[in-house]
Amino acid sequence: MSQLMSKLDGVSVFAPASIGNVSVGFDVLGLGVKPIDGTLLGDVVSIVLADEDSLTVVGEFAKKLPGDVKDNIVWHCLLLFNKAMAEAGYKTEKLALTLDKKMPVGSGLGSSACSVVAALEALNQFYQQYNQTGFDRKKMLLMMGEMEAQISGSLHYDNVAPCYLGGMQLMVPDADIISRNLPQFDDCFYVMAYPGISVSTKAAREVLPPEYSRADLIHFGQNLATFVDACHRNDKVQAFSVLTDVVAEPYRQHLLPKFAEAKQYLLSQGSLAVGISGSGPTLFCVVDDEDKAKEFEQWLTNNYLQTEADGNNYGFVHVCKVDSQGACVLNTDT
Repeated sequence: MSQLMSKLDGVSVFAPASIGNVSVGFDVLGLGVKPIDGTLLGDVVSIVLADEDSLTVVGEFAKKLPGDVKDNIVWHCLLLFNKAMAEAGYKTEKLALTLDKKMPVGSGLGSSACSVVAALEALNQFYQQYNQTGFDRKKMLLMMGEMEAQISGSLHYDNVAPCYLGGMQLMVPDADIISRNLPQFDDCFYVMAYPGISVSTKAAREVLPPEYSRADLIHFGQNLATFVDACHRNDKVQAFSVLTDVVAEPYRQHLLPKFAEAKQYLLSQGSLAVGISGSGPTLFCVVDDEDKAKEFEQWLTNNYLQTEADGNNYGFVHVCKVDSQGACVLNTDT
């Protein structure tokens, strides 16, 4: 193994948090975000050559994951990637993977997507550096979507696409493209408040009605179309005026203690928009003034964070900007 190790010491990939749905685009819109203070809000997967395949899980939220690493989604990513490599006629090596779980589970910040994207991109980067094999963007997105579907029970890319590619991604009904990047408002801040409790994505989907009225469908389509148009015209006022969730928020907000009160307060104090990030319980609000963003950060810290049943508070609030980079290889000294 020493000869192999001399060719490549290893690789670490960071995958950022994301806002799924972004209120106006249920299952078809997602936004990558990063804290302005440099905090790594996301997961890191590191890979080195080894004598046998293994997975080690560390990090602040590691204890929230299954105790058996064979039940971890990162392990399943390794199995899927190795299968894809074999089908492509590529040789694989024995690898030791480490997941640094920096993201809370069931947070609405794309926690599972972070693990999936970091793992698959780390594997792809490893083999591209090691022996110039690996896969293109389309194949990677397809594998990421497949892994996400294992967790949530349905195929949707609104977290994995922005986590992998960065920016705001609009999912399109074209299997060759999958997602398109929408223009962003660079002066906007996204205040992300995770209260410290978990909401299962599966449970959050189960509270949604099986059917919607014609009026709701028209409202949803009109808002999403107007938002996309406003993004392309750089019309910030119009874009955020229609950032309304008629599909999920009315049915999910009762799962989020203090959400309704917080939304009412933030809107009354000048927030451009307030919504549920993904399936919750994380709240996001949009402002175009950094001082106002920091003011809301403090208010949410004092009024939205909660204590878990074990007596601890795992919540946090971050002032973020759009993460335009997506998943990236970390320097060895990061």
